[in-house]
Amino acid sequence: MTTQSALAQPRIEQLPDPPREPDMVQRKTLNSIDSTLLAYFTGSDDVLITGEIYLVLDAGDPVELSPDFIFARPLIDPERVIRRNGYVISEVGRPPDLVLEVGSRSTGRRDYAEKPEGYAALGVGEYWRFDPSGGEYHDAPLAGDLLVDGEYRPLEVVAEPDGRHWGYSAALGLELWWDNGEIRFRDPVSGRFLPTITETVEARQSAEARAEAERAARDFAEERADAAEARAEAERAVRQAAERRVAEMEAELRRLRGE
Repeated sequence: MTTQSALAQPRIEQLPDPPREPDMVQRKTLNSIDSTLLAYFTGSDDVLITGEIYLVLDAGDPVELSPDFIFARPLIDPERVIRRNGYVISEVGRPPDLVLEVGSRSTGRRDYAEKPEGYAALGVGEYWRFDPSGGEYHDAPLAGDLLVDGEYRPLEVVAEPDGRHWGYSAALGLELWWDNGEIRFRDPVSGRFLPTITETVEARQSAEARAEAERAARDFAEERADAAEARAEAERAVRQAAERRVAEMEAELRRLRGE
């Protein structure tokens, strides 16, 4: 059904889709980022979580930069960026708070050698690089830069003894982790990792399995209780019948004795 407000919305000219080379490892990482953060920011209608669209200062600028992931908050109308199929800074009113590139064989070197200058010029607050290969495509498994006076300065990334790397993003309010080639996000306050979509599904299935087991246990307990009650009732009936039989035999014996 088409509403009056939908009819009144002006048509938004879409920017073209950036060219993409198929990369299943890169796509897996981006799917994990999108699903995890969309779930985390559910209910926040001023958050933009998107990517693989052009990022430009003005609509007429050459389209060159297309971040794998874009995060911005707060925005008045995040959906307009989606409908535009591009982040036009002059239209949105501010640059993104964060962009992230996922390393791939075809674009890896450009992500850390060329793109920082472009994103800095556009005023992107944080620029993160994540390399699923652990440094084969990028210059590090995980790296982040913070824009200070128009230039990027490296953010601290901690290398754990077990091989994991992590750094804190003020834009997200979360820690980004490189964990055996997978990207994870952790709440620094609670110290808990945000669940991935796989973990969410498994937890839901586990909860459903526990609920089903609890229902089965309750049903079994009720069946046992019913069976016990039935046995008790049968025993009472047998006992009452035996008592009646004894009473009848005693009465007959007294009769024969003439008592």
